[in-house]
Amino acid sequence: MYTTSEASAIVRAGGIVLTSILLFAGLSTITLIFHAEGGAGGALFDAYLFGVARFTLLQAGLSTLLSVALAIPVARALARRRDFPLRSWIVRLSALPLGLPALVATLGIVEVWGRRGVVNQALAALGLDNPVSIYGLIGILIAHVFFNLPLAARLLMAGLERIPAEYWLTSANLGMGSGATFRLIEWPVIRGLLPGIAGLVFMLCATSFTIVLTLGGGPAATTIEVAIYQALRFDFDPPRAVILSVLQILLTGALLYVMRLLGTPAEEAPTAGRAARRFDGRSGRLSDGLVILAFTLFTAAPLLAVVSAGLASDLPRLAADPQLHRALATSLAIALASATLCLAIAMPAIAIAPLAAADRAPAPLRSLSGSLQAASALILLVPPVVVATGWFLMLRNFGQVARFAPYVVIVINALMALPFVMRVLEPAYRTHIARTGRLAVSLGVSGLHRLRWIDLPALKRPLLTAFAFAMALSLGDLGAVAIFGADGLVTLPWLLFSRMGSYRTADAAGIALLLGVLCLLLTLPSTAAVKDARNDA
Repeated sequence: MYTTSEASAIVRAGGIVLTSILLFAGLSTITLIFHAEGGAGGALFDAYLFGVARFTLLQAGLSTLLSVALAIPVARALARRRDFPLRSWIVRLSALPLGLPALVATLGIVEVWGRRGVVNQALAALGLDNPVSIYGLIGILIAHVFFNLPLAARLLMAGLERIPAEYWLTSANLGMGSGATFRLIEWPVIRGLLPGIAGLVFMLCATSFTIVLTLGGGPAATTIEVAIYQALRFDFDPPRAVILSVLQILLTGALLYVMRLLGTPAEEAPTAGRAARRFDGRSGRLSDGLVILAFTLFTAAPLLAVVSAGLASDLPRLAADPQLHRALATSLAIALASATLCLAIAMPAIAIAPLAAADRAPAPLRSLSGSLQAASALILLVPPVVVATGWFLMLRNFGQVARFAPYVVIVINALMALPFVMRVLEPAYRTHIARTGRLAVSLGVSGLHRLRWIDLPALKRPLLTAFAFAMALSLGDLGAVAIFGADGLVTLPWLLFSRMGSYRTADAAGIALLLGVLCLLLTLPSTAAVKDARNDA
């Protein structure tokens, strides 16, 4: 697989990466613990803290229930109606929310469901006066369903499409109706997928920051991460921020543990490998068509609203705004740096796995590889807002918050993308090493020559995919920037959030269009990889 010098270099790089990740997260954690001393008191029993935790779990539970329940009929309809007009485009449309920044989508949801949105205008025409209030629990649920319904539907549809062709042939020969087909063929597959999908959606909703920050209706609609932000930026209560950070870590840790228990893959049924052909499409055409149409309208409306509002804004004036120029330059610089750092961290962790998998691999090497895999998912346990809180408190002690904030944001964004980037790169690298590793060693091709002539040509596409996805995540992130956001560090999401907060909706629409287009251009070529990465994470 590797020459001796290559193996030594990979192990050293892996050790450096592991030490750096643990040091970065450890310093943040130590700072949080230090600031908690002497100030927390009875905060653990504070009624406000219990209320925040209760609302976090409530909105995540309701969002998960709605997303998964609605995804089942959508997935069944799309899997059954392969001849539905524009079906392939509808499936592609369902991938767009995966690559769209939360703040951009939230603006589109406000345009559709807000006080002056299309839905309220239509209901007002029927005699109802502003029946939908987008701010508060209702708005948070709508936004979470917008993001997670397409994700859950795609994962369920993929499971249904893996059902062996023999099942459908047998059901047709037996004359099974729609109800029997669902009960005996589709439901066992869906039931096996539901726990993992529900756990994933719950995790995403429980750690949602931007959506709740934008659509939350005050203290009654605040999650733990948003409360951390408020404790630092508005109340400047470090002890309260620390207690909330610890609570967030405990919550995410429990969720990750539950997801691991629920994540056992379903057993694959034996099959002759024929192309699946369904014979149950003669009934239910109208109901399936209505489900697909409703799903398409729900998903496409906010996207079209963002484009429409953005084009209607004063784009020439906005294009000449110096603050927009600085925010765009800052966002691109941070995104490029964080994506580069993310790949630099990911590659040693991935490259060391074949060494540790060898039959005679020493125990320390296996331990190092396992530790790197665990450290790569550290940001799932300690969310970006929590890490940023620790570094904010540390840098504040030295009076250097503004100077070092961009570098801290770069590292946090790199760690945020790391679990997904590794899921994109790891399968490709494992296959590449299995095919070329022994041959390269036997031919004496190593070092930079191997990298240039063998590794890069074979891994160019997954590397570019991972790099683009890491850039898109950094471009659209508001979590870490929200903690440090000030005049000295203004990114596109922070500028968009500021314009929305100051009711400059026309400017916000133009910025949202720019940010959305940038992120979609980066993520659209890799939607399948992104989907698999989120599923595995």
